[in-house]
Amino acid sequence: MTATWDDSDFRDRVQQTLDGFVERQAGFLAPLGSDADRLIAQAGTTLRGGKRLRAAFCRWGFRALSPGTDREEELLRACASLELLHASALVHDDYMDASDTRRGHPATHRALEAEHRAEGWGGDPGQYGAAGAILLGDLLLAWSDELLRRSGFGWDVLGPALEVFDATRTEVITGQFLDVSVQARGRADVDAAMTVLRYKSAKYSVERPLHLGAALAGASAEALAELSGFGLPVGEAFQLRDDLLGVFGDPDVTGKPAGDDLVEGKRTVLVALALDGLPAAGAAVLDGALGRPLSAEQVDELRALIEVSGAREQVEQAIATLTNTAVAALERARIDDHARAVLLALAEAATQRSV
Repeated sequence: MTATWDDSDFRDRVQQTLDGFVERQAGFLAPLGSDADRLIAQAGTTLRGGKRLRAAFCRWGFRALSPGTDREEELLRACASLELLHASALVHDDYMDASDTRRGHPATHRALEAEHRAEGWGGDPGQYGAAGAILLGDLLLAWSDELLRRSGFGWDVLGPALEVFDATRTEVITGQFLDVSVQARGRADVDAAMTVLRYKSAKYSVERPLHLGAALAGASAEALAELSGFGLPVGEAFQLRDDLLGVFGDPDVTGKPAGDDLVEGKRTVLVALALDGLPAAGAAVLDGALGRPLSAEQVDELRALIEVSGAREQVEQAIATLTNTAVAALERARIDDHARAVLLALAEAATQRSV
C-alpha cells in the first residue's frame, strides 16, 4: 500500500459537526448555571483533535455500498456519533488507568480535580474529579446515541444501524471490564490479551464503524461479513500499533509520557509476548515493574528487555500479517472501487501511524 490518508477537510467537518452539537447542548443546559458550563467545557476539550479514523471508516463503509447517494450531512452526523462514543471511552479509560494527560492536556478527572483545588472547595478534590469524569463519560455516551438517532436518516436504515451501535457499545464496555479484570489479576497470557484487545478496541475502532456506515447504506448480512474480513484484522493491527506506541512512542508526538503503558501496568499483547520470551530473571524484572512509578532510566531498561525478548519484532510481524489478511479480504469484497482504494489508505494510516 502506497496511498496515504490525510483528509483534513473531512476532519474539519466532523469537528464542526461536534462543535455545533455541543453548542446546542450548552444552550439546553444553560439554565443549570456555571457547574453545567464546567461540564460542557470539558466535553469541548475532550472532543477536540484526534485522527477521526472511526468517523472515516464509517463514512467509507457507507460509500463502499452506496457511492452515488448524496446524504453527506446526515452521514457526517452519524460519523460524528462514533467520535462521541470514542470520547466517552477515553474519559472513562483515563480515570480507570489514572492517566494524567490526554492529547497533551490534563485528563478530565485531573482537570476537574485542579479546578476543585483552585476554588478552595470542601471535600476531596480527587473524588470530585473522579465523579466529574464518570458523569462526563456517561453524558458523552448518551449524546452518541442522540446524535445518531437525529442524524436525519430514515428509520428504515436507522433501525439496523442502531442494532450495530448497540452491539458496539456492549462490546467496548464489556471489553473495558475484561481489561480491568486482567490488570487486577496482574497476569494475562497472549490469548487473554488478544481478547481484551479485540473487544476493548479493535472491533469498535474499525469493524463496527464500517458496519455502521454500511448499515446506513442498507447493507445485507453478506456485505457486513465481507467488511468484517477487512475491518477486524485492521482493528487488531491498529491496537497492536497503539500498544507499541504506548511503550516506544515519542512523548512529543503521542502526548503521553514515555513508557506510559508500563507505568499504568497494562497487560498488553506486547507485554505478554515479552514475559514469554524473557529468561526467568528478566521476566521477573519486567513483571515487578509494571504499574509502578518509573524514572526515564527505568523505562529505558524495560524497553530494552522488551526488545531483547523479541516481542517488539513479533508484534510488528503480527501487524504486517493482519494487514495483509485485511487487504486480501478487501480485494475480494464486492464494493465500489474508489471506496476500496480509500479503505486501503485508511488501513495504512491506522496501522503505520506514529500517534
